[in-house]
Amino acid sequence: MTVNPAALPAPSGYAHAVRAGSTVYLGGQTALDKEMRIVEGGIVEQFVQAFRNVLTSLEEAGGKPEDLVSVTIYLTDVDDYMAHGREIGRRWREMAGSNYPAMAGIGVSRLWQKEALIEIQGVAVIQGVAVIQDEA
Repeated sequence: MTVNPAALPAPSGYAHAVRAGSTVYLGGQTALDKEMRIVEGGIVEQFVQAFRNVLTSLEEAGGKPEDLVSVTIYLTDVDDYMAHGREIGRRWREMAGSNYPAMAGIGVSRLWQKEALIEIQGVAVIQGVAVIQDEA
C-alpha cells in the first residue's frame, strides 16, 4: 500500500512511503515544505523539516516514532551536521523521544534539490500488527 500524505508535496514518480504488512518503508525526505521549497536556516532547520516529513509519512501509515527500526541520513556536509549534533539530538528527542533506531550517516556530494543539505529515509515496523505467515 502506498502512502502519500496530503500534508506533503504531491509525489511524482515515487511514493512517500510503502506499507507491506507491519513494515513501512519510508522514502527519502529532504527539507521540502508544502510549497516545494527547501526551508532556509541551515542544517538544524533542514533536519527538523526532513524528519518531520518522514514522521508525517509514518503517521499516515499508522505508525509512531518508536516504530522506527532503521534511519539513514544522507548529508552534503558531515562536519556541519556533527558541529550541530547536540542541537539535532535535542530536536530528535522533541519529535521522536529517546528511542533510537539503528542509524547510518552517509556523506554525499549533493542531493536532488541543490539547496538540500540533508535527506532522511527509514524503515519502521508497526507494533501490534499481526503478520500472517503461510504454513507450508
